[in-house]
Amino acid sequence: MKDADKFSLNQRPRRNRKSAGVRALVRETWLSPQSLVAPLFIMDGDNRQESIASMPGISRRTIDLTVREVQELADLGIGAVALFPKIDDGKKDSTASLSRDPDDIVPRCVQAIKKAVPQTVVITDVAMDPYSSDGHDGLVRDGQIINDETLPILADMALNQARAGSDMVAPSDMMDGRVGYIRQALDQAGFTDVGILSYAAKYCSSFYGPFRDALDSSPKAGDKKTYQMDYANQQEALREVQLDVAEGADMVMIKPALSYLDVIRSVKEAVSIPVAAYHVSGEYAMVKAAAERGWIDEQQAVIEILTSIKRAGADVIFTYFARDYASYKI
Repeated sequence: MKDADKFSLNQRPRRNRKSAGVRALVRETWLSPQSLVAPLFIMDGDNRQESIASMPGISRRTIDLTVREVQELADLGIGAVALFPKIDDGKKDSTASLSRDPDDIVPRCVQAIKKAVPQTVVITDVAMDPYSSDGHDGLVRDGQIINDETLPILADMALNQARAGSDMVAPSDMMDGRVGYIRQALDQAGFTDVGILSYAAKYCSSFYGPFRDALDSSPKAGDKKTYQMDYANQQEALREVQLDVAEGADMVMIKPALSYLDVIRSVKEAVSIPVAAYHVSGEYAMVKAAAERGWIDEQQAVIEILTSIKRAGADVIFTYFARDYASYKI
């Protein structure tokens, strides 16, 4: 058709994109700081922090500085944090016994945060690997990860955290049956209001490297493929999630997030409880590395990535960019 004046379109989707005001009016996915969780690395000592080379901008902090960070995050609208401890090798053993000690760094940090910033939701990790001399999430015997004998250890760890005031315990170990075992232990001890955020679909991923640097928690031998999920599988994730929901999970996690958006969507459609996703350390490090070289605009990339995770169906996003996102003038 040569004469454009005689050409008429009934449908013009661009009309809904013609200005910032119109785009905002019809936007389908909104991301707010209130839906983000800031993972924090903690360590013993006073008034110290250590930079993590593979995670630019992220540090391990002592409890006093962690409390200060939590207050600053709260002022920015970040209302939830997740704690991950770095434990000295000399304090580790094969049964992760320190994790059940009331004087361990995690319960002490929970208490300090709850005293100073009581409105902040504190989520605590339930897994043996930071405390284990073997670096695995379960008991190791003759090179094998022993599932059932790990469950009481995890339950005792969760109880220790609950007594300190944790709002939600987050088993990230991927042992079979641990959600039900922990739920029963919490209920019997009177902690019926402590939630369980289950890492229900945690994949055996290459994107965890910087996190393991931060905690010095890599396996001393072998790998985690017998308990973390095969990254090729999606249906298996639904089975894992449904089992954890039946056992009493209050929220389920998919980890990692960015390479598993299809899994997040499938899980969101399959369950009626909140879905969380973990934008993990390797995903963070890739953005930082590209931005440092001027290959991408960091702020725009972060906004796009976090929005894509939200769009896929995540109600809650764990991300090392939480502070940055809350600071952006969007």
